[in-house]
Amino acid sequence: MEHFENCPVEATLELIGGKYKALILWHLSEKKLRFSELRKVITSATPKMLTQQLRELEASALIHREVFPVIPPKVEYSLTETGRSLMPILVAMRDWGAGYLRKKDLEPCCFMMGTEPIPHKN
Repeated sequence: MEHFENCPVEATLELIGGKYKALILWHLSEKKLRFSELRKVITSATPKMLTQQLRELEASALIHREVFPVIPPKVEYSLTETGRSLMPILVAMRDWGAGYLRKKDLEPCCFMMGTEPIPHKN
């Protein structure tokens, strides 16, 4: 199979293909969150893995990390405009996955069901 440079699907998967990236983006579509809040809603991620995924999303300019000059340190994460632009893709993934599970006689059951990401301003 021939490899093509600049494949848009490959580029998208590179950005959101991490184990927890889509979940992080979905949660941040609702509101700004601190690291501890993300840990509470993404319980299967270890702190190390969550930190790694957040750093990659920040490096890709999909999320913004704001550090407040207080003690103890306060850090909030939010979506950038580019991150918000991925929400229709995540909704489509959720809807496709729900249909796939139903075809296998499984009822979709996760926090994403019945909710739509809410775009917010930084």
